[in-house]
Amino acid sequence: MAAVVLIGAQWGDEGKGKITDFLAEKADMVVRYQGGNNAGHTVVINEETYKLHLIPSGIFYPEKTCVIGNGLVIDPKVLIEELDYLEGRGVSTKNLRISSNAHVIMPYHRLLDVLEEEFKGEQKIGTTKRGIGPAYKDKASRTGIRFSDFLDPDELAKKLAYNLKEKNLIISKIYGQQELNYEDILQEYLGYAERVRPYVTDASLEVNTYLDHGSKVLFEGAQGTLLDLDHGTYPYVTSSNPVAGAACIGAGVGPTRISKVVGVVKSYTTRVGEGPFPTELSCETGELIRTRGGEFGTTTGRPRRCGWFDAVIVRYAVRISGISDFALTKLDVLTGMETLKICTGYRYKGELLTEFPQSLKTLAECEGVYEEFPGWQKDLTGISRYEDLPVEARRYVERIEELTKVPVTLLAVGPGRTQTIIRGSIF
Repeated sequence: MAAVVLIGAQWGDEGKGKITDFLAEKADMVVRYQGGNNAGHTVVINEETYKLHLIPSGIFYPEKTCVIGNGLVIDPKVLIEELDYLEGRGVSTKNLRISSNAHVIMPYHRLLDVLEEEFKGEQKIGTTKRGIGPAYKDKASRTGIRFSDFLDPDELAKKLAYNLKEKNLIISKIYGQQELNYEDILQEYLGYAERVRPYVTDASLEVNTYLDHGSKVLFEGAQGTLLDLDHGTYPYVTSSNPVAGAACIGAGVGPTRISKVVGVVKSYTTRVGEGPFPTELSCETGELIRTRGGEFGTTTGRPRRCGWFDAVIVRYAVRISGISDFALTKLDVLTGMETLKICTGYRYKGELLTEFPQSLKTLAECEGVYEEFPGWQKDLTGISRYEDLPVEARRYVERIEELTKVPVTLLAVGPGRTQTIIRGSIF
């Protein structure tokens, strides 16, 4: 048995889709355990680019079983669009499973996400407005609609009527918007239910059965550590837990099942949305990294904020999730830069901080303390052996290892499957 959790070790967008796709070749099952269609994974296969939001990246291997776990909130319309998108490009989805305990995003969740964000004004979070937060809110208040309810016409009708009564009062009385129509939603969602019915199952049972039989299971997280609801830069976070511990809850397995945690970390740092960002480069260098790295959101298309590699937040991710190995991505993007920097600590009111501060107010007043490194000019995208990298690139990688005390086991030098340097075994 081998159970590996793959997480983002920064603010998301670290290149988890590529690494999931790479590791899925050796796995028997790939499980997505949290989030919703506010996340996006980009996978490049034989120069073909695919963009996913809900379905695990392992779907590109027809013999692998892919699971959407109970920890997700799922917009069925988006899910069906993604199924059609894959099938239309010749990718089979017959081995997809959806947990009957996953929650359904309803139209009132999407509308309330927009209205609540607009109401906050300058205090806005910067959500994707996909209904993710309101759906998790209903899950926590025990009024959510699970897929087991969604597939039962009587339960769906009853729960929708109860929820819509309250939601329409909020929509009309607080926000002054037109109420949603019960019958229209019911008929639309009854149609969606029939389309996804063949995929819905007791996912926890299936995952544990695979593990019992000695199979290799890869657990795939969305977003990143600094967007975690409990451990991220709250309130500028997502509404779920991307950290490794959530894989157990979001997939229905015990913690003793997990054998390794792989942190995907970009060779620089990016984030989307609001909130403090100590190493942000609001200059030509930041724009150069954004352009070279294609740093625009898979889901929203929003330009990502770019900055130098921040060892403080990555060390924090190691502590929170018990990361055993790194997959370092986009090293090739830094080619051609004369000087590179790594943030090793923060300067806060004259004090040197080497650990990530818990106060958002403190973080907002922190400035990065940097080490400088000479860059390299050689194109990395065709290199397959670590020893063939320029000495400057190897020194950069090895300093990241020294600062975080975690080995870089996988090293991506391009978006393609073959553009990955292997320095050790994950499975």
